[in-house]
Amino acid sequence: MRAISLFSGGLDSMLAIKMMVNQGIDVTALHIFTGFGGKKDVRDELERRAKMAGADFKAVDVREEYIQEVLFDPKYGYGKNFNPCIDCHGYMFKIAKYMLKDLGASFLVTGEVLGQRPMSQRKDALKQVQKLAEDEDGLILRPLCAKLLEPTKPEIEGWIDREKLLDISGRNREVQLKMAADFGWDDYESPAGGCLLTEPVYSQKIREYLEFEEFSVESIDLLKFGRHFRLPDGSKLAVGRDAEDNKALRELNNSSYIGFSLPIIGPYSVIHKDASEAEKELAAKIAITYGKCKKGQKYSVEIAGNNYEVEPFETKAEIKQYFFNPDIK
Repeated sequence: MRAISLFSGGLDSMLAIKMMVNQGIDVTALHIFTGFGGKKDVRDELERRAKMAGADFKAVDVREEYIQEVLFDPKYGYGKNFNPCIDCHGYMFKIAKYMLKDLGASFLVTGEVLGQRPMSQRKDALKQVQKLAEDEDGLILRPLCAKLLEPTKPEIEGWIDREKLLDISGRNREVQLKMAADFGWDDYESPAGGCLLTEPVYSQKIREYLEFEEFSVESIDLLKFGRHFRLPDGSKLAVGRDAEDNKALRELNNSSYIGFSLPIIGPYSVIHKDASEAEKELAAKIAITYGKCKKGQKYSVEIAGNNYEVEPFETKAEIKQYFFNPDIK
């Protein structure tokens, strides 16, 4: 018998898989890629962790559908930031449920722990997730906290021994950490991280972006990197903070933005392709201020084939007015 386990790469999802494998169940670890899981694409790392837990691995890219169906119109609203956690979990289970037949699986597994997350892992929230997932048959099993919940079909039918499941609740990690040590694991993601939509700054960037542009798959990565500015005519400018930002912005796949570098050591930047000439000149001036520049000296910065002769600002405080949020440096 096979199960599909939603897989984040975190310790709880690894343990849920291991508990199934130890009961003789074959498991496919399914990572649903929304694009908001973090700054880096870590699907190779996730595959390694899935195999460590005893599962094979599959990833599905749902970025376009996620934006259209979940992100901007969640039935159960958002958490503290731009995180539609209940709708997100329901959507992921719904996808996994549709894949049961193709993967030859009989039920679904998740590493969720009752009460661990305040929005999406309350008892009432779990029922809302089940409804969104259209799980009328009770196929979603949560091995780490199953004894605190009503028996699911895998338990009722005897596919799984309920007595070998657990009754973990809350945010304490002692039981999970002991299990990880017993299995000899030290490669797993912290449960505190994992979703950019729960982060205040990224959420603010989305809200500000929507005031000027339509959000698309290309927008996801744009908002992950660099200092962000809104220029006087409404164009966005992103200026790299460090080598990681510079690399990511240089490799950005966004047809609405053009990149430019500096004639000195400094950040790589991207600006909206429809920016006015005045905005491009200002963008060059802002970017050069963050480079290894000399005050009062002019530099020639090329953007989209045109050269702009600019001097750096006297102080970075003069740039503050262009930040999408003045409180963010």
